[in-house]
Amino acid sequence: MKKGILLVLSLVLAFALAACGKKEENSGSNAAPGASQSGAPSNTASGKLADIKKAGKIVLGTSAEYAPYEFHKMIDGKDQIVGFDIEIAKAIAADMGVELEIKDMQFDNLLTELKLGKIDFVLAGMTPDEDRRKSVDFSKNYYEAKQAVFVRAEDKDKFKTMADLEGKSIGVQMGSTQEKIAKGIKDAKVKSLGKTTELVLELKSKKVDALIVELPVAQGYVNKNPDLALTDVVPEYQDGGSAVAVNKGEADLLAEIQNSLDRLMAEKTIDKWVAEMTELADK
Repeated sequence: MKKGILLVLSLVLAFALAACGKKEENSGSNAAPGASQSGAPSNTASGKLADIKKAGKIVLGTSAEYAPYEFHKMIDGKDQIVGFDIEIAKAIAADMGVELEIKDMQFDNLLTELKLGKIDFVLAGMTPDEDRRKSVDFSKNYYEAKQAVFVRAEDKDKFKTMADLEGKSIGVQMGSTQEKIAKGIKDAKVKSLGKTTELVLELKSKKVDALIVELPVAQGYVNKNPDLALTDVVPEYQDGGSAVAVNKGEADLLAEIQNSLDRLMAEKTIDKWVAEMTELADK
């Protein structure tokens, strides 16, 4: 009888241990994606970031005719894309331990190319407004710049306030924040082109009355063109500043980019690059 009782107790204990083991196994299999069995988050890169690190290269999309953000410059006999956005992109790539590839295109094509996966991120003096946030994710603003209006030097005294732009022909970059500002001016005739350099030619040939761009860009053109002048008009726009864009849902990639931006801003490195690239653009 004692042997029988011991046998029954052994079987009960075995079933109990098996049930406990099964429960722990199920608990582990229900862990959230990216979490370890202990519940601690995984440090393994995922999504686009994992692809970038595997390839050893990150592809930047920009529009290189917007000095001092990004622009072409002959250096040592070679046409190079430079600018403080480019310096930021180089730092981001270096922090990731990968090479940087730059793809230059029209500004209004950047987000389309990003969504198609032809580029990995966008640095192009881009303002993270609500319309763009619907299709892509943005970093925090890495630079805040005021808007400006410049005109032919002979017309400078005609433009003192935003009201002086009413009914005038205004040139802006296609798909830009400045295009939205211009469209909000009463009776303005808005001319949108892909490149700021084209807009400057339109201004000089009197096909438009004024151009709206960011202040560092306007200052760069005025410094190099004595027939152009900066006005006292200061357009205001609620969603100002520039940020880095990535595809929706690429949280790991955005976090890596933000880490680099936080470091550069804390060290005041971006301010130094803005000054250096403004000077380079004027040479």
